[in-house]
Amino acid sequence: MQGLSPKPCPGLGIRASFLFANFFLILTALYQLKPASRSMVIEAMGAQRLPYVWIVTAVTMIVFVSWYHRMVARYPRINIVMGSCLTISGLLVLFRGLLILPGPTAALGFYVFVDIMGVVLVEQFWSLTNALYTTGEGKSWYGFVGAGGLFGGVAGGGLSALLVRHTPLGTPDLLLTAAITILIVLLLTRAMGRFGIYRETAPGTQPIPVGKGGLRRLGQSRYLLLMAGVLLLVQLVSPLIEYQFLNTVEASFPDQEARTAYLSLFFSVMGLISIAVNLGITPVVHRVFGTIPGLLVQPVMITLCSCFFLLDPSLVMGAAAKISDRALSHSINRASRELLYVPIPPVLIYQAKAWLDMLGYRLFKVSGSLIILTVTQWLPVAMDLSQLSWIAITICGLWIFLVTVLGQEYRTVCKNQGAPATDPGGFFR
Repeated sequence: MQGLSPKPCPGLGIRASFLFANFFLILTALYQLKPASRSMVIEAMGAQRLPYVWIVTAVTMIVFVSWYHRMVARYPRINIVMGSCLTISGLLVLFRGLLILPGPTAALGFYVFVDIMGVVLVEQFWSLTNALYTTGEGKSWYGFVGAGGLFGGVAGGGLSALLVRHTPLGTPDLLLTAAITILIVLLLTRAMGRFGIYRETAPGTQPIPVGKGGLRRLGQSRYLLLMAGVLLLVQLVSPLIEYQFLNTVEASFPDQEARTAYLSLFFSVMGLISIAVNLGITPVVHRVFGTIPGLLVQPVMITLCSCFFLLDPSLVMGAAAKISDRALSHSINRASRELLYVPIPPVLIYQAKAWLDMLGYRLFKVSGSLIILTVTQWLPVAMDLSQLSWIAITICGLWIFLVTVLGQEYRTVCKNQGAPATDPGGFFR
């Protein structure tokens, strides 16, 4: 197969429905594997060693993403997608065999594999989708298409909880159900190629990867630097919240199957909250208050939940902090930060995002992991689990300060570009 079918694309509604289904299946598979990978690595290594796991994952991801981008530049993208689906399904079957006798090496390898798989499949999906829609069409249909992923996350978590709790299947067997789901994604992708749902970007229009160029662009723009600071602080605080949450999960659920079922149900509920925030709260906040106040919701909620975790370091408070981090990051924070790119020229957007996605996010996640190891294991006087909240609160304070400064810069950039600032409430004038 030398690329995508030259047949004309079907109507916008039909295309969007196929894309919705594809993204739904991708996230359904991913959220069958996420609770399994977390549960098994805790079983094999213990939650206290998770920062080491995250460092290994980040370093592996940096190396893999660089290689993967070179592959994408050489081969038709739909071939890469179908080859990835086939490879991932095969590796899931292989890992299922390795995990018959679980140990730290197999559990660590599986955890890293799941995180890489999530990045690859989601990036591939949006890469092909972006080649299909014009900017105007994307504004009309991306919300619907993206909702497929949100509902897929809910379905994947719910399905894995159901399988572990109410069938003879155990945590490792979720790898096989996910492999079947990925094979369905492969078949659906092939069908979309034949029906003209997907089509390649014309030769010469694909973006050229940028690394140092993106970093140089960030350094030349105060606005981009402030944006990067806000986005990267999310990655710095996230490991702290994750560490607290998974340690409370380990203490509350020493049995692997019970832990997997809880994490699966938790991810499903978190997805539902993301959907509710996206549909009910985000539009109201943006319409009444504007973009910049939307960016404040997540750090303010993390600060409040971290204060409660200081007082009561329980599973309930750990789960609340985790939801305030991830559910809000995937809903109101994501929608708000995407609006920050509107007044920026497209070339600058791509260069900034390339650096942040390929390197910046992972470096800051490694930094967050190193902070945890330093204050909980390497210092002569170690912090306990609840005291990590002081660090999270401090980071959120800096985060809130940068957002307020960014608000002033956002209005200036919008004014200079002749674009309306989406800040009807008049904040940060």
